[in-house]
Order: sequence, then C-alpha cells, then structure tokens
Amino acid sequence: MPYTTPGVYISEGSNSPHSVVAVATGIPVFIGYTQMAERNGQSLLHVPFRISSMREYINFFGEGFTPKFKIAAATVGSSGDIFLLDGKKMQLQINPNNSLFFYNCIRFYYQNGGGDCYILSVGTYAGKPNGIAINPEDFTGNSSTPDVFAILEKENEAAVVVLPDIIANGTGAYPVYQRALQHCAKTQCRFAIFDVWQSGTANTEQDVQQFRDGIGIDNLKYGAAYYPWLKTSVIPGNEIDFINLDETVDLAAILPEAGAKKIAADMKALPAEELLQKRVQFHQSLTTCSTMYKNIMETIRAHLNLLPPAAAMAGIYHLTDQARGVWKAPANVSIATVNAPAVNISEKEQQDLNVDMVNGKSINIIRTFPGIGTLVWGARTLDGNSQDWKYVSVRRTMMMIEQSVKLALRSFVFEPNAAGTWVTIKTMIENFLFNLWKQGALQGIKPDQAYSVQVGLGITMTAGDILNGLLKINVLVAVVRPAEFIEITFQQQQQQS
Repeated sequence: MPYTTPGVYISEGSNSPHSVVAVATGIPVFIGYTQMAERNGQSLLHVPFRISSMREYINFFGEGFTPKFKIAAATVGSSGDIFLLDGKKMQLQINPNNSLFFYNCIRFYYQNGGGDCYILSVGTYAGKPNGIAINPEDFTGNSSTPDVFAILEKENEAAVVVLPDIIANGTGAYPVYQRALQHCAKTQCRFAIFDVWQSGTANTEQDVQQFRDGIGIDNLKYGAAYYPWLKTSVIPGNEIDFINLDETVDLAAILPEAGAKKIAADMKALPAEELLQKRVQFHQSLTTCSTMYKNIMETIRAHLNLLPPAAAMAGIYHLTDQARGVWKAPANVSIATVNAPAVNISEKEQQDLNVDMVNGKSINIIRTFPGIGTLVWGARTLDGNSQDWKYVSVRRTMMMIEQSVKLALRSFVFEPNAAGTWVTIKTMIENFLFNLWKQGALQGIKPDQAYSVQVGLGITMTAGDILNGLLKINVLVAVVRPAEFIEITFQQQQQQS
C-alpha cells in the first residue's frame, strides 16, 4: 500500500501454506421413529440433530417404545418364541406395529464404539400405545410428508446412513434402501449400511434372494449389507415385566403356581395408576414365586434383544476410523453385547453370499468362531464384482479424499486461472496425499507410486477450458485394499546335507 504519512507500519504475512484437512468419515445419521423430538420447546421432527451420547438422545428424543405381547397356542411348524405351559407349546406373539428398533439400535451403536451422530426423526410414538405402522412414505415423502433424503442433502457432515426402523416393514424396506443409495450417489459423500430382512423361519437362501431382488442394480457401490440379525444383551432384564403383556393375557389363569395366581389376581383388582406405582414390587414377587412367569419374561427379552446389525456396524465404522483410519476395512472385528448370530452361517454357505458371480450383490456375514467370539467376516460393498469399488474401505477412503480436496479447493474459486494458482493447488493436494501415504492409506514404496497430481495448460486443460473458466485437476491414487484371501503354500524341502 502507498504510504503518505511518516511513521512505522506493520504488515503480517502468512507463513502457512494452503492445506487440505481430512473430513470426518464415521459420523452416521440414523433415520427412524422416536418417542419425542423436541429441544427447548422447538420441534426436532424432520430436523437432522447432532448428539454425542446416549444421555443427549434421551433428553431430546426420549426412550424406547413398550411393545406388547400376546400368548397363543403354538401352531404346527411355528418357530421362535416358544415355551411350555402345562406340557403344551405356547407362543409369544408381538402385537402389530410394535416392532420399533430405533432406541435399542442407538444403544447398540454406542455399545460398539459409536460417538457423535445425527438423529433424524420421521415420527413419534408418545401417546400411541398401539405403536406405529411403519410407512415407507415417512422416509421418501408424499404430499403431506417431506422427503428425508432431500432434507439430508442440506446437511454436510453425516457420512453414513442407517435406517434401523424400516426393516420392520420386511421386504417393503428395500425400495427405501434404493432411495438411500440414490441419495448417497447424488451427494457423493455418504455410504449406506443396510440390514437384510430375516424371516421367522430364518431361511437364509430365501432372505438373501429377496434382498438381492429388492435392492435393484443402481448405485450399489454406495452401500453394504450385513446378515444375519444378532442375539444381543442390549436390553437388560430389569426393563421387562408384566407391562409387556397384552391386556388379553390373564396371568391368574396362565401361571400354575398358587402364590403367583394370588398375586396376579391382586394385580387385576387394582386401578391402573396404583398398579404402575407397585409395578416393581409385583414383578419381583412374581419372578420369585413363579418359574413360568420368569420364563415368559426371558422369552420376551430374548425376542426384543434380536436386533438388526446395521447400527452396530455404524459403531464399528466409527471406532475403526478413529483407531486405524477409514482405509482399514471394518471387518475381523468383535461385536460387543452380542451372544450369537441368529443364524449360524458356515464357511461353505458364505461363499455364495460373499461373492455373487451373477450380479455382485455381496452380503457381509457375521459369524461366530469357537474360542474367539462373534466377528464381522466380510468387507464388501454391494458392488462386489467391481474391481474398483468392491471393498467398503476403498469406497469410503476415496469419498474422504474427494470431499476433503473439494472443500479445500473452495478457497480457489474465482482465483486467477494461471500458473501460480496451479502450482499452489498441486502442492497442496500432494502434501495431503503424502501425509495419507505416510499413515498407510495409499500403496507404494515411494510417494510417486502412491499418488499423482496433474494440473496445467496442455496437461489437463486446453486454452478453450481456461477461456470458459474451467480449472481441471487430475488426481490419481492407489488406495490400499484389504487382504481378503490369504494363501499359504507349503512344500517339503529336500535335505541339504
């Protein structure tokens, strides 16, 4: 600047070059039904809201839904929640519209290493004791309901999409999954984790085929699916009592013990408000004097603890990203608070699930290994036949690099499209990729084997491009891939001397 007055002037110069900062990769957004959705009197319905703990979730979105169960005679061929009553097989049946997984899946997420996340409530069940009918249009929108994926387009930070509740709609969840894949492809900054509907008969071949037929063929590289569901211990025993039984269940008639019958009769005679006040006392009394009551409660708890795995996988994604980096495949990792998978998949059965020669729709299997525990034993996207995008870690690493560079380059919009700008951009991106290479995200013994950045007139641009305001950059990266198949060759060696 020109000086016109005598004196001393200070000019501060920047010593730090432009840099690329890696974007967050493990922050998920959970979409589903909550008990409430409110903060300081303001509605959070259809508003992506960030939380950092289970306590914050409870403060703003409430607790879980209380499902009700009926007890009926088991039919021929029925499976699942079976128990014996006077030598007769009885079956617990959850009431319609009572299968709401969201709250317990958020707990499952935090128990498996989850951290910050977004909650997007599409409806509330407070004051609705009969539950909520899962409606796909609550997610995809209609004339009276907004499209939650359109809402998410305005939120930049969330990198993983999870839909815990929609799978309760059975195979009706799959059109919503297609919409989620379309959303991830449009934003280019998100990856979706899907559950596979598990039928009551747990027919793996049928369940997987229905998923592959329902998921479509578009944008498969932006999602991964996990199977089977998991027998967990997320819900403790003290959260289950007689309140979980439907009004039609007469404990005084069902329980065989005389003491239990008397307690049940006393409960029946009390007004509803007084019964709730003495809820813990009656539950403990029934548990002490009735083995049948205890078995019924344990059967209910086992049913509710059968959870889809996607939420736990979101926690594992977050934990792996923090501990090792997004380039580490989220596999060969234990899942916390899991007793066993609902279906025991053998190595032979996994072959057709992990590698689908026809359409490549890989299903990642969760398996139990003796003496080790329950492990995630797959790391493929739904685009399992693609040489570029078959692995979850490769797809997510590339998304991280793309979004990080994209955000860093915003400061160069309207800068002179000339050699000085090109050199600055090239250096900035190369420094970012060099740091990733040092951390182990990129392959190659030397940096020039791991990445290459090209920009300039006659290299990536023509004179016409510059006249049209286009600045083109080519970035080549060699992302590390997981060692999915390890082959060891043993051979006998002849005696040397």
